[in-house]
Amino acid sequence: MARPQPSARPANPRFSSGPCAKIPHFSLDMLSDAPLGRSHRAKVGKDKLKAAIEGTREILNIPADYNIGIVPASDTGAVEMAMWSMLGARKAEMLAWESFGAGWVTDVVKQLKIDAEVKTADYGRIVDLATVNFDNDVVFTWNGTTSGVRVPNGDAIPADREGLTICDATSAAFAQDLPWDKLDVTTFSWQKVMGGEAAHGMIVLSPRAVERLESYTPAWPLPKIFRMTKGGKLIEGIFVGETINTPSMLAVEDYLVALEWARKIGGLKALQERADTNAKVLWDFCDRHDWIANLAEDEATRSNTSVCLKFTDDRIKDGAAFAKAVAKKLETYHVAYDIGAYRDAPSGLRIWCGATVETADIEALTLWLQWAFETEIEAQAETA
Repeated sequence: MARPQPSARPANPRFSSGPCAKIPHFSLDMLSDAPLGRSHRAKVGKDKLKAAIEGTREILNIPADYNIGIVPASDTGAVEMAMWSMLGARKAEMLAWESFGAGWVTDVVKQLKIDAEVKTADYGRIVDLATVNFDNDVVFTWNGTTSGVRVPNGDAIPADREGLTICDATSAAFAQDLPWDKLDVTTFSWQKVMGGEAAHGMIVLSPRAVERLESYTPAWPLPKIFRMTKGGKLIEGIFVGETINTPSMLAVEDYLVALEWARKIGGLKALQERADTNAKVLWDFCDRHDWIANLAEDEATRSNTSVCLKFTDDRIKDGAAFAKAVAKKLETYHVAYDIGAYRDAPSGLRIWCGATVETADIEALTLWLQWAFETEIEAQAETA
């Protein structure tokens, strides 16, 4: 006999960890002010790009003496730009606790061939930050999108450090507190917490990072899209809206709409509270059931955006196949799209809980998650 389905259903089944759900009540009509067919170098284009930069500063409370730029190739492009432009001046420490951090290790060690100490942690954990020497240049992800863990705070980073901190904060920005005085280079994209479109990255530079750029020339040639200086001086135009390459003005308009939504609901605090509330629904769900658990082992490092879950029931014969079956079933019923664990991560589910997701949809999803688990357990028993 078929198990009855839950009566409640998520109004928006989009729980992908990137690109993420659009802002609530989004409509393409909201983008009607985009200057399509106009040059991004025309005044209207520059004004829009500058508004995106200054809106970012406003919502994230970024210090006035930090430079903010819109750069190519999403967060990946921003991280690569920072590493290729600044690393090599001193020893580096590469910290990795998920697949993207591991990718930065590969770039630095195998491509740039920089003297680097590599420190890693298994999925569900982070590196012991007390063991890190911040007199070296340190590269790390604040929130591990594929592992569901985050840095709890910046306490381990000393104010009098000699090295630069280069932080990939793409799933943290707008949802978690970022201690700007502890971060020299911070990168993220619009497609995560703000539900923006892909391909555009943001890079935030502290005065210490600018000093490195203007005083150090890497031993390797830099592609044009990585160059932030000319004649030993920062190209200031990049940080007022004169982008290195041609941006999508439609995507820029979409980001401006998201920033305005953030202002209307209460700014950064409201964005963080929405993500916290969403994540807690899943954390509490795990606490109530012994067949599912948070991949993050330490509560202090649990991500409030990319919540990664693992199945723990002893009856499950093949964890990877079981998790894929649950994810597929939820997609088939149009309950949840794209919630399978990342391909390099342990088998399980990854559910985006960022600010653009409605709490009622997460609550409805948990009912279906339990239903899918129970029906898959029954199906497995029938075929045994």
